[in-house]
Amino acid sequence: MRNTKGNDLADRREAAAKAKAALLEAHRARVEAAEPTRLARQEERLAIAAAREERLAEREKAKRAAQEEARIAAEAAERQAAIDAAAKAEVEAREKADNRISRVIADEAARKAERDRRYANRRARQK
Repeated sequence: MRNTKGNDLADRREAAAKAKAALLEAHRARVEAAEPTRLARQEERLAIAAAREERLAEREKAKRAAQEEARIAAEAAERQAAIDAAAKAEVEAREKADNRISRVIADEAARKAERDRRYANRRARQK
């Protein structure tokens, strides 16, 4: 059915303005009713973000600590390797010196044996 009221432009504009105002009022009422839950959700999001930042900082701290431990372990391994290399070099030098000494002693004994042999031959020829 047709609207029996006046259907002129002013009436339609007024009805549209009232409908718009009613929609705006309904929206405001919904926003005000949802305000406590919105604030709670916002606080929850802020708490989650803070916890996330804390976990991230903790992971970074653990990562730095692990890197520091690895660096310290590597330095200790390097020092130990240097100590082992120095000890090995010292042992080799000592063995080389002992070898040289034993060769000198053996050479000296061989020279003495040769001298004694020549002396014995000379004594044998003289008799």
